[in-house]
Amino acid sequence: MPTTNTGSQPTFGNSQQKMRRVCIQGEPGAFHDIAARYCFEGEDIDIVPATTFPELVDRLERGDSVDTAMMAIENTLAGSILANYQLLNDSSLHVVGEVYLRIKQNLMALPGQQVSDLKEVRSHPMAIAQCRQFFREHPHIRLVETEDTAGSAHQVSKEKLAGIGAIASALAADLYDLDILAPSIETNKANYTRFLVLSQEGPSLPSEKVSVCFSTDHQVGSLYKVLAVLAAYNINLSKIQSMPIIGKPWEYLFFVDFHIAGTVSYEQAMDAIRPLTHYLRVLGAYPKGEHYEY
Repeated sequence: MPTTNTGSQPTFGNSQQKMRRVCIQGEPGAFHDIAARYCFEGEDIDIVPATTFPELVDRLERGDSVDTAMMAIENTLAGSILANYQLLNDSSLHVVGEVYLRIKQNLMALPGQQVSDLKEVRSHPMAIAQCRQFFREHPHIRLVETEDTAGSAHQVSKEKLAGIGAIASALAADLYDLDILAPSIETNKANYTRFLVLSQEGPSLPSEKVSVCFSTDHQVGSLYKVLAVLAAYNINLSKIQSMPIIGKPWEYLFFVDFHIAGTVSYEQAMDAIRPLTHYLRVLGAYPKGEHYEY
């Protein structure tokens, strides 16, 4: 279990509660798994795999053997995961927390093998893209895209695939008894992913950060007016992301994250901008997330 972090552990309950069932995209050992273990440090958790993010959202909305879920929303190298913003807005779920995880990609294979023995390496397309520079030095290795980092490691282990490696987390190597042939092979070491903690219920902890979604008139200055009101209410924006509204060419949804500052509540700020928007939804209010490395 990861133990190192760059800040204090977030609190989402205690070990006296029943086992929390956490849905993740990917198999055990995926980076979502590591984020969940950090997020719920001190609790007994049961990792419930989902093949896709739509499946993850659907299972949590239906309460299908899960209590909460972890969803990657942005990466410092690849940017925002726009499809997940849309999934979140279309769902009835709430954001109740966040975790920032340093992503370290590791090359692994069956015990006893060397990099020179590998003819093929499998992993998620994003993981492969993050490691291109390493593999330029090993042109004999063919790179094969799969659905999941940890799933690739599991397959190599389960099927005893000699000559085939995987790119995945160190946790995946531990879980599936693989040797790490080359650690941290990602080209850019400033590689972090932000994961959202999703729940059917709204916030129950003190809120430091808020995520909202809104649309405005398709007129000059419409977005500026909203942002100006937020600034007047001492709202500190940390992210703004736009997404096209399907069926309305050149009109956009805006996803905004902000930190709460001063004595004005975010509810008051939302009431102030509501007349300036066509659509406004608070996606979640939650504690500010910690940064972790594993």
